[in-house]
Amino acid sequence: MSGRGVVTAAAAGYLALHAGKAATTLRSASRAPSAVAPDEEAVAQVVVVQPILSGDPGLEDALRDNLLALAGARFCWLVDEDDAEAQRVVGAITAQLARSGEAGRVEAVTCPAAPDGVNPKLAKLQPALDAAADDEVFLVLDDDTRLPRESLGALLAGLERATLATGLPAYLPGSTVWAQLVEQFVDNNAAMTYLTLDPVTINGMTWAMRVRDLRALGGFTPLLRNLTDDLAVARAVLAGGGTICQTASPQWITTTVAGPGAYVRLMHRWMLFANLLLRRQPARTVAAISALHGVHPTLLWTVLLGSVRQRRLLPLVTVLGGRAALLRVLQRRIYGRPLHRPGVSLASELVQPLHLGHGAVQRTIRWRTRTYRVRSDDDFAPVDG
Repeated sequence: MSGRGVVTAAAAGYLALHAGKAATTLRSASRAPSAVAPDEEAVAQVVVVQPILSGDPGLEDALRDNLLALAGARFCWLVDEDDAEAQRVVGAITAQLARSGEAGRVEAVTCPAAPDGVNPKLAKLQPALDAAADDEVFLVLDDDTRLPRESLGALLAGLERATLATGLPAYLPGSTVWAQLVEQFVDNNAAMTYLTLDPVTINGMTWAMRVRDLRALGGFTPLLRNLTDDLAVARAVLAGGGTICQTASPQWITTTVAGPGAYVRLMHRWMLFANLLLRRQPARTVAAISALHGVHPTLLWTVLLGSVRQRRLLPLVTVLGGRAALLRVLQRRIYGRPLHRPGVSLASELVQPLHLGHGAVQRTIRWRTRTYRVRSDDDFAPVDG
């Protein structure tokens, strides 16, 4: 095949792959639970459990926003005993609630440091589960994530269909170009990742189970040696004969990404976790995930370089125009508005192969104030630095 033919084939393949993924995503979204605000009685059965770790300037705002959006739910905030900043933030909010007569809305729990080799998030969650009632819904929500009331309704409706219901991540606009690169990576890929295949994992930022079902699996104690809490929970549910409902209703994330170092560390951590996920999957699932989510950056690079080399820009313009149109239509249908930033979105996709390679070879990750050396999903240890 001539160079011109290669570029044309790559352009056609890229657009066909994206169109197929978008169509599958929209079909799955149409079957997902509706995003309708639940009634007060249903909300009162929810305990929103948030493991809290300082290090992001937006922490307090995110916590306050969820208190407003999820009025009527009970909150359990899990704070490390050596995290003075998180304790300060939680203390300020709970003191304000006490002054307004709402002290019972939030239970703040101080947690000891997790031993080496134990997942600190899972270690915090187990005492919260122990304190919950069997008829409650245990909703795990990351401290940088905002859950709209309607999306809570979708999660609760999902629990009528499945053992576990999980949310769909989306990013609020970032204030730096590095935050925008993260934002576009998630907003470009999340829906077409979570909604195109049967669930093999969950969105660890937002998921819910009935307390009695979670206890029937043994709670979090059997999972403590797993680094990736989302994959560990998903495996436990599926191994126990349960099912996962992937909702199509967004949860909005804000993560401060101040510079290139923070951006690279965040993407590296996510790609290493993706690598750990693939290691646990059968060959056919690995092939499907690789085809759906690993091929398109290569095709895009082929079109870009070939068009420039041949001084023939029509294939590139066609691909970029089609890509932007597909993403905008998909995002408007899923998130209610387009989230697409053309230039940053393109850059985010082009650098994905670099992040994948980095995640495959570098086994040390940094999560806010902590650093871990990762040998496998159940073999990791903290390191200095």
